[in-house]
Amino acid sequence: MNAAAIIASARTRARLSKRELARRVGTSPAAIVEYESGRRSPTIDSLDMILRVCGVDLALSFVDRSETDRLEKCGRDLESVLSLVDAVPHVWTESELKFPPFPRVAKP
Repeated sequence: MNAAAIIASARTRARLSKRELARRVGTSPAAIVEYESGRRSPTIDSLDMILRVCGVDLALSFVDRSETDRLEKCGRDLESVLSLVDAVPHVWTESELKFPPFPRVAKP
């Protein structure tokens, strides 16, 4: 998620208008519009102030790049699997969905 999406989401969740958020932060409504559109990036301090006004704390963490790469690959793999699932016809009648009963396991 980028700064624009984070600010827009936090502001919406806080139920603040762009004008009201700008007033509380001490900036112009135009600055908030530019941040939310991605035309301008806030500094970390500005982002922290905006989020605090919205009742959200900013938390930064460092992630090993290899872990990020692994997660991105998993996401691409999942996307591929879901595309395959979408390609398979999946309109079944009720009679086709009968499953064999599970065997009962005796309790010790």
